[in-house]
Amino acid sequence: MRVERLDVQGNLRVSKPLWLAWVGEEMPPKKSVWRLYLRRFTIDHWYRFLKQRLHWTIPKLGTPKQCERWSDLMPLMTWELWLARDIVTDNPLPWQKSLDKLTPGRVAQAMGGVLAAIGTPAQLPKPQRIVSRLETRITP
Repeated sequence: MRVERLDVQGNLRVSKPLWLAWVGEEMPPKKSVWRLYLRRFTIDHWYRFLKQRLHWTIPKLGTPKQCERWSDLMPLMTWELWLARDIVTDNPLPWQKSLDKLTPGRVAQAMGGVLAAIGTPAQLPKPQRIVSRLETRITP
């Protein structure tokens, strides 16, 4: 399907046409394709969020199974951030405006306060004994 965008006067806005592909059982009716076209912006921004904020592509995993598991975590992490909107307080950086409805990115930015309040299930590290040089000598 080829998409051409027109401006308010009806002139062609982009000189190059945009080509879209559909993957599925059957093609949706052409009258409803524009709704699907508008949804692609949300999906594009989600992929960008995964790559930049959740570091989807950074780990160098050894097997395809590990890559698949890491990719399976991405939607779960996004939903957790979405659901945590009500329990975090906005912590804007100095150049950011305060928001009433937090985005997943802003929730991730404020998650440090939640993690500090929750704590960790790990035990405190055990103190190590400092061994002096005299104790390390082998005595005959």
